[in-house]
Amino acid sequence: MDALLSPRAISSLFIASLHFIGAILITWLLGKWRSLPFHEWLIVLWLVYDAIVHFTLEGPFVFFSLNSTVLESSGILADVWKEYSVADYRWGVSDPTIVSLEILTVFVDGSLCILLIYAILKNKYYRHFVQIVLCVCELYGGWMTFAPEWLTGSPNLSTDNVIH
Repeated sequence: MDALLSPRAISSLFIASLHFIGAILITWLLGKWRSLPFHEWLIVLWLVYDAIVHFTLEGPFVFFSLNSTVLESSGILADVWKEYSVADYRWGVSDPTIVSLEILTVFVDGSLCILLIYAILKNKYYRHFVQIVLCVCELYGGWMTFAPEWLTGSPNLSTDNVIH
């Protein structure tokens, strides 16, 4: 229970909450929410949140990892990643596979999120193509992040704690 209430865990939850509140505000400010069906508005909200996370959370992870490691870095965003590295040690030590995937995630997935938001709001013909590409990228990233760990017995994953 102590790990749940640690200052690092609380700051991580606070940052995640700010990301979500920011996504709601940005989606509302886009103004098209009045003319979009509710399910489309939810998709745009998710994409805004996803883009914010890619650029403002995973982007700093890439920066930390290319300049040092998360565990050697300081600051509130480094603390968020230090908390995450409790669950998956590879994120704290700049594992080359994770950093490689995150570089793609930040630049490709983040950009695709922005493009897809635009395509939805402007009702562009290529919207569904971009949506499928983004979904495949997200699935590939998740698979390549966790499948190697599962296949090797999860040596870097904290599997003994349901929270982590």
